[in-house]
Amino acid sequence: MINQASIMMDIEGTELAEDEINMLANPLIGGLILFSRNFENSEQLRQLIKNVRAAASQPILIAVDNEGGRVQRFKTDEFTHIPAMGSIMPSDQTKVDAEVLQKVKELAWLLASECLAHGIDLSFAPVLDLERGSDVVGDRAFHHDPQVTIQLAQSWCEGMAEAGMACVGKHFPGHGSTKEDSHIAAPKDTRSFQQIEQSDLAVFQAMIASNHLQALMPAHIEFSQVDKNPVGYSKKWIQDILKSKLGFNGLLFSDDLSMIGAGEHLTYTQRVLKAINAGCDMVLICNNKQAVQEVLKELSPQTRLVDSKVHDLMAKSFPNSSELTQTQRYFNAVKISQTIKSKNTA
Repeated sequence: MINQASIMMDIEGTELAEDEINMLANPLIGGLILFSRNFENSEQLRQLIKNVRAAASQPILIAVDNEGGRVQRFKTDEFTHIPAMGSIMPSDQTKVDAEVLQKVKELAWLLASECLAHGIDLSFAPVLDLERGSDVVGDRAFHHDPQVTIQLAQSWCEGMAEAGMACVGKHFPGHGSTKEDSHIAAPKDTRSFQQIEQSDLAVFQAMIASNHLQALMPAHIEFSQVDKNPVGYSKKWIQDILKSKLGFNGLLFSDDLSMIGAGEHLTYTQRVLKAINAGCDMVLICNNKQAVQEVLKELSPQTRLVDSKVHDLMAKSFPNSSELTQTQRYFNAVKISQTIKSKNTA
């Protein structure tokens, strides 16, 4: 069983192709994720997003992976290139002062504000993984220490909230201590639940308890001592631990189902149904138009959502870019970004 607006797709270029317009009109499509290939300049991006919304059969969630550092799809024209989160505070420090917290908050406000000013509802941030040697996380993480990460992540979420954007924590229950990259491998972690709970999971537990997260994204990792399924397909992780034990009641995105960690042996329809049946609300299928078309052909929505969690993540308003860039807060936030980046390249 799959609900209306359960799939987030992507598009191939800077304009909508005819088949993409048809796909957006399918009631299963509830979101669109943007990539660098979709961006030429700010004016073009705004027009593309308007065209996407016009083509969709229902209100659609427009998202992007803008974290800062090496994972930021848009960083020219009217976008500031935000420094990597791991570059804000030295890894050998564990005392977080008010100045650092304020810097993190302002950078989050800046990143979210610039996305909103282009018509983007959501950036998939913050990264809540710890910096513990993962091939894919690295300086995308705030820190290696859970308590430091919690403090910085809470400030980040407060900055995004002040801009008017929801927060999506990733990658539950933590990808930072698992070395393999789930984009190109099927990672396995053999730690006990108690070991995970005392380190990686502690960040998510605190962020949920403090009500800073409106959505989450699970990792494509198999924690073999907890469940044989990757987290995104695991009722044990999603229903028993995340929802029942930790009390999370926000929206759950799958990570990209085109990743190797999502199961090379499965068809895309099987991947979608496994994620939905485990408890994901919206699944991502990226960089594979044929896969999206296959799923849309094979599945149809069983339930029409009237009051969807998806709608709760949509921006309530979009700031005017010209007015935004004239504010003192914008000027100060850009200066913070430039200062951190200059310091790290000196």
